[in-house]
Amino acid sequence: MINTTLPANIGSAARAMLTMGLTDLVVVAPKHPIDDESVSHAAGAQSVLNNCRIVDNLEQATADCQLVFAASSRQRHIPRPVVTPDQAAKLVLARPTHDTKVAILFGREDRGLTNDELALADYHIQIDANPDYPVLNVASAVQVIASFFYSRFLQHSQQPQGLTNTNEINNTDDSNQAIYNQALDNDLNSDLDNDLNSENLLMPVMLRQIWDSPAISHEQKLKLQLRIIELMYQLQLLEDTQTDKLRDLPSRLSRLLSRLQLDQKEYELLNAIIAKIMLKL
Repeated sequence: MINTTLPANIGSAARAMLTMGLTDLVVVAPKHPIDDESVSHAAGAQSVLNNCRIVDNLEQATADCQLVFAASSRQRHIPRPVVTPDQAAKLVLARPTHDTKVAILFGREDRGLTNDELALADYHIQIDANPDYPVLNVASAVQVIASFFYSRFLQHSQQPQGLTNTNEINNTDDSNQAIYNQALDNDLNSDLDNDLNSENLLMPVMLRQIWDSPAISHEQKLKLQLRIIELMYQLQLLEDTQTDKLRDLPSRLSRLLSRLQLDQKEYELLNAIIAKIMLKL
């Protein structure tokens, strides 16, 4: 939760989270600290508040995450792939290991998330709502999205052991993994077909498969993004006078790196290439 104004909303969000089995709450630079009103609105979920982390900025909150969603009711200048809450839950279930850290960003009560904050996410989650008034209180948005995650994870835990069990997938061969990913990919995109064939073209949803190395963290992605920009300056591909290009470049690089879904070995490879080029300049 970012820059919350009302401590009561932090408490209500904590209650919504615990009801749906979530406990890891991070509050970024709240305008007012957690107080008695937060505790009152949390009802029986005070444990979530007790373990809540307060950080100064969004980069701190997401530094160790490998997958970041942002809740947004509208498209922005440089959009990310848009998924429903249910599709977001499926993407999390498709993650290669259970220790992958996932974040869902929720914005301010009055204006949501800024363009820069939305640009940090790999996917945007949009809740189906009345198009004439698609507005939810932040705690209500937490409740809706969390409920889809709880439902999907409950269904997953109740499935017979087999290819759809994430623990077992780690021990399957490449052909079984391909079958699993294809089935999940078809499921994720089945309700997007009409949109993909219309004028409202959606960016495709990307599934990260089980590779031989873990995914990079959000902090690593930001570092690589900065190194690429630095290299572009050194190669004279950028100039300080190019205001329009410089304004959009970080967001476009962030979106590109999110689509690539780099792992640790690929991250090291790209860093080595950049370092070698910089030495030659």
